[in-house]
Amino acid sequence: MLNFRNTNILFASLLVVFIALNFFMHFPVLLYVFTIVAYTLLLFHGSYFISSGFYIKVICSRQTENKVVAFSFDDGPAENYTLEILQVLKDTGVPAAFFCIGSKIPGNEPQLRTMHEQGHIIGNHSDSHHFWFDLFSWRKMLRDMQTMDERVKHVIGFTPKLFRPPYGVTNPNVKKAIITGSYIPIGWSLRSMDTVTTDEKKLFEKIKRNIKPGAIILFHDTSRTTLAILPELIRFVRGNGYQIIRLDKMINIEPYCQKKL
Repeated sequence: MLNFRNTNILFASLLVVFIALNFFMHFPVLLYVFTIVAYTLLLFHGSYFISSGFYIKVICSRQTENKVVAFSFDDGPAENYTLEILQVLKDTGVPAAFFCIGSKIPGNEPQLRTMHEQGHIIGNHSDSHHFWFDLFSWRKMLRDMQTMDERVKHVIGFTPKLFRPPYGVTNPNVKKAIITGSYIPIGWSLRSMDTVTTDEKKLFEKIKRNIKPGAIILFHDTSRTTLAILPELIRFVRGNGYQIIRLDKMINIEPYCQKKL
């Protein structure tokens, strides 16, 4: 399996071989260009496809034949839709994981408190969710993540242990911040794309087609479309023999760093 380390070894070895052979025969410049482009594409793929485990192993599903799935929601808490989604989950008895943005917590503390009181878990999705988060130094990333932790601890008394990188992007700095902060990186195996899909039927059909045992499904509690399909989707999932269980239970990992103060 390709990862950042063995990819660097492979391409460094290729360049050494090319340079050595160049003493005996002429190597076209295009060969070097092609090698650099191939290397860049591999890095891009590794960065933007979280399930690749290219830079760091990320939990994106559970390997099981049992028909269990976990629902997760990103980017809250939000003024719109978070409380409505929480009500649907309460009415249907569905537990979920909410990967929250720390800077959204001030003013939305009741939503965060409700998540916790209703038995959902709260994960770290950074404090800023900055567009250029993946270009931060690892120290700046870690400070950002720890700020989010403090906001959550202030409201519910627990410090998140699970971390989902903004936009699902990983790189060496993200890896360093995760390891230094003792976080557990969490991805997904089924991305709903509910932040760009406004067609309720298409969103519903996408989930139906791709659901599999052990899936971690990514939604956003900022999405009106997700709110609209959620009750019917839950009925469909259960009607097809699936059990919706809380993420930490499905992957058997403690979601918080310490006991409540």
